[in-house]
Amino acid sequence: MARLDISRMKFSKVYPMYVQKAERKNRSRDEVDRVIRWLTGYDQAGLQRQLDREADFETFFAQAPARHPNRSQIKGLICGVRIEDIDDPLMRNVRYLDKLVDELAKGKAIGKILRD
Repeated sequence: MARLDISRMKFSKVYPMYVQKAERKNRSRDEVDRVIRWLTGYDQAGLQRQLDREADFETFFAQAPARHPNRSQIKGLICGVRIEDIDDPLMRNVRYLDKLVDELAKGKAIGKILRD
């Protein structure tokens, strides 16, 4: 079975799934955007530009204005893998984002999710 190259996967195709996951648990698109902006340093207009351009994950994270210095505090399991054990920087960033959206969907307070 061929392995999917996450670097070429379009962020704009995955983003609606993040929003749907959050909305199913009574969270909002604005909250999803807020955790994405926290992680990447994009402002809302920059995030929207990346979505409009259909940037892949590699480009999305490579062009991120400022990865949050507290992102390394995001720990735990995603798909059975410890985030802190992931060596590939792109995959780690994708899993950081997955974990933030998971925490949002599980009802965790936004202040705790953002680790500020």
